[in-house]
Amino acid sequence: MEVLTQATFYNPTKGQMQLSQVPEELVEYMREKPDHPYEIIVGCDSSATQEPTFPVVVVVLRKKEGGRFFFTKVCYPAPRKFYNLHDRILEEVLLSCQLALWLRENFTKHIQKEKEVPNYQFQYIHADIGENGLTKDMIKEVTGLIRGNGFLPMIKPESFAASSVADRLA
Repeated sequence: MEVLTQATFYNPTKGQMQLSQVPEELVEYMREKPDHPYEIIVGCDSSATQEPTFPVVVVVLRKKEGGRFFFTKVCYPAPRKFYNLHDRILEEVLLSCQLALWLRENFTKHIQKEKEVPNYQFQYIHADIGENGLTKDMIKEVTGLIRGNGFLPMIKPESFAASSVADRLA
């Protein structure tokens, strides 16, 4: 988790910030339209290189009105390598779970201070795996890991936070 808590996150609207600032930015976004339902989602992807980068994203959706995202790229120093797809996918999911657990705890602290608590869900982690392709044999393993951390898994084609947002940043 240290790699994420030390990371600088970026949001196209707000710019660079520390992870500790992300929960407040989520609350601020929800304050703009407190009557709308919101969904907070975490996902990760990776580049398919010898030394991959792992863009980890937090997406906050204002249902039917778009949303915002925050991301950081995790790069591990040598000699740590990810030699196969299985290891890379598991690292993506572990980073997503670590971030989601930290965020849920810290977001809850911020949202409890609000006079009017918005209607929000924070239950999904999106994984960049699906029933077609090379990752189909990992579905039970990955979804079990996500469920074991107290979240609901989403896989392709529904896992847009990982397979679209994070994928563009890899």
